[in-house]
Amino acid sequence: MSGHLLVTLDGPAGVGKSSMAQELAEALKIPYLDTGAMFRSVAWKLGQGSWEWDEARLAKALSSLEFRLHGSGAASSLSLNGVAVGQEIRTETVGLWGSNLAKLPVVRDFLKRAQQDVGKASPLVAEGRDMGSVVFPEARVKFFLDADVNVRAKRRFDQLREQGKSPDLAELTESIRVRDEQDRNRAVAPLKPAPDARIVDTSQLDKAQVAALLLEAVRERL
Repeated sequence: MSGHLLVTLDGPAGVGKSSMAQELAEALKIPYLDTGAMFRSVAWKLGQGSWEWDEARLAKALSSLEFRLHGSGAASSLSLNGVAVGQEIRTETVGLWGSNLAKLPVVRDFLKRAQQDVGKASPLVAEGRDMGSVVFPEARVKFFLDADVNVRAKRRFDQLREQGKSPDLAELTESIRVRDEQDRNRAVAPLKPAPDARIVDTSQLDKAQVAALLLEAVRERL
């Protein structure tokens, strides 16, 4: 698809893909793409229950959406129809809506094309659920990040606390379990490592250790 560098980071909810993608992209001086934000943005734009629409209605709604990627490194940002994507998509509820939509082939096909268009335009660190296995199978470097569900829930809990929110750890854990179940068992592009991906269990590693490991692996490959 392209001759420039593509690095993919896949993994379940709450494993730290976004922060690792930002750090890796910053070190490599290339843009990063948060594809989970694309699913969340579609869910936010279309609203609750949109995953129950018929295919024709969904296809029409999707045809009116246009994503753009701006900047590079940690300053990379995503816009939808010219409006910057913000914190409104980062709730657990919108995350579940996005997971519901992700089960639908019409939505996955639309976003796959949008993601590949971004990858054609520039070097990229792309993070999501099926970047290495489906969207960018030709990527030069692929990672699959994983961690125990309780560890992921605690990390998300701490992140929300730092933002001044008051999350419930048990509810967060259950929400992540539900998303795991949906993502790993959906019929279309289930969450799983690409055959040539390097699997990294981050349960016992801090952010700095994971970032150093990923960067070293990319530099070795290059």
